[in-house]
Amino acid sequence: MHRTVEAELLDSLPPQAPAALRSRRDLGLINSVMGNRAWFRRVLPELTRPGERVLEIGAGDGGLARRLRPEVPHSDGLDLWPRPPDWPRTDRWHQEDVRQFRGWDAYAVVFGNLICHHFPDSTLAGLGAAIRRHARVFAASEPARGRRYQLLFSLLCPLIRAHEVTRHDGRASIAAGFADDELPRIMGFFSAGWTCRARTTPLGAYRLIALRP
Repeated sequence: MHRTVEAELLDSLPPQAPAALRSRRDLGLINSVMGNRAWFRRVLPELTRPGERVLEIGAGDGGLARRLRPEVPHSDGLDLWPRPPDWPRTDRWHQEDVRQFRGWDAYAVVFGNLICHHFPDSTLAGLGAAIRRHARVFAASEPARGRRYQLLFSLLCPLIRAHEVTRHDGRASIAAGFADDELPRIMGFFSAGWTCRARTTPLGAYRLIALRP
């Protein structure tokens, strides 16, 4: 399967639209099945040094960062959506497009969950260049691309009673996902000499940790 990127329906919905709320509920279940939260909970404390600020790109409604607070107490968010009502006052919320963000110099650790697959290769190359200039660590969990993962997703949808938005976006996400060393190569980490660990889990998560040399 060649990587193809298409617009996802959730991105065009207002945050409080019923379909958006239902789809975010589905995404929470999918994240649990994929083990994304548990993975970030395990790796981020090991990667973060005392005093370093952490940034989640594509933070959505802030749900992942909230669940990570015991392990990563100070994590700022970056997303087009407005600042969540319960976002801590001590942490920053950047409501803007990640492609126009200019505050990278404040962050040594950058992570993202199910965000990189939204972008074409050219945008990911620019994002990688911006992160490499300032950050020390980049961690990402993305959809793995492949027919077996499309099949797994199609089997999961009836079990969680997935909304039609979720069904469309899930198929699109997997088609835009990654395999092998694609993501660090596209983002330029290899050419910059970073150490990269990329692996795919049996349940369809593509995991990347990139470390500055």
